[in-house]
Amino acid sequence: MSRGITRRTALGAIAAPALLGLPGVARADTRTLKISHQFPGSGPDGGDFRDRLCRKLAEGVEQRSNGALKFEIYPNSSLMKTFAQFDALKKGALDLSLYPTTYAGGEIPELNITFMPAVISSYEQAYRWKTAPIGKELSAILEAKGVKIVTWMWQSGGIATRGKPIVRPEDAKGLKIRGGSREMDMMFKAAGATTANMPSNELYIAMQTGAVDAAVTSSSSLVSFKLEELSKYLTSASGQSFFFVFEPLLMSKQTFDSLPAEQQKIILKVGESLEPFGREGSMADDKTLSEVYAKAGVAVKEMDKESMDLWRKVASESAWKDFSERSKDTARFLQMAEAV
Repeated sequence: MSRGITRRTALGAIAAPALLGLPGVARADTRTLKISHQFPGSGPDGGDFRDRLCRKLAEGVEQRSNGALKFEIYPNSSLMKTFAQFDALKKGALDLSLYPTTYAGGEIPELNITFMPAVISSYEQAYRWKTAPIGKELSAILEAKGVKIVTWMWQSGGIATRGKPIVRPEDAKGLKIRGGSREMDMMFKAAGATTANMPSNELYIAMQTGAVDAAVTSSSSLVSFKLEELSKYLTSASGQSFFFVFEPLLMSKQTFDSLPAEQQKIILKVGESLEPFGREGSMADDKTLSEVYAKAGVAVKEMDKESMDLWRKVASESAWKDFSERSKDTARFLQMAEAV
């Protein structure tokens, strides 16, 4: 990821939408779709790859539809607040969003499996979900709620701390940590921490003010939101990691169903073609994360297998147990996840 963008740009000062389209006069039958997400904007000199993924979708669909479909892209939750985006997708008030599905876990408990600590241990395992029974059921649940997966994407992540490093469960004791999901929070509480709930685009202020001692989020967000400026230690994603989160590009089913069949096919084809870009971007940011933090003078730690096994034990006795006991459906989803 390029570090050439300014802090102002990186934190989403591009509040106005980016209008992507073919040159010339707009067609009379042109339809403009809105894409909203919580991540920083990007530009010609680089930036958050998740925003670039959205722009690549827009460019590809516009070209293949001969300009019949155009897009407005709103980074940094500049169109609507982060947590409001899922409901807007369901109602057709928003067309597309690159959105962590765990944010909708309060409404759809099964989605909490998409950010369950220590269930997934590699990108290879994560991407197998797409064609496995669990992936097909997740797609069906989302579509029943009015939301369609356009691009599958997973991210790994790490832990930035203002004080001592967090590598083993006992390191979390007494700290206030932003885990990022109900289940992640349960694991940290079981390790003796307290937790705070907020979207990743609010982490800089929370770290700056001391509202949290540590932030657990994706490698891309740890870089894009410049948390190295506030951190003394980083537990990177380069070693073992209990952090894998599903952040797909989602589309309102109302919007999708209102399009001609040919345009639907174009969106799905372009969306699927971007999955290698998403995976490569995630893995590149895992590497960039350690480099950026080390350059900023942050002490970088890695989690070894022994530490990972300790976290898995804490997670299985807290978050996994709670999830499996919530209902027959959640128990079945955990079984399906462990089978992949």
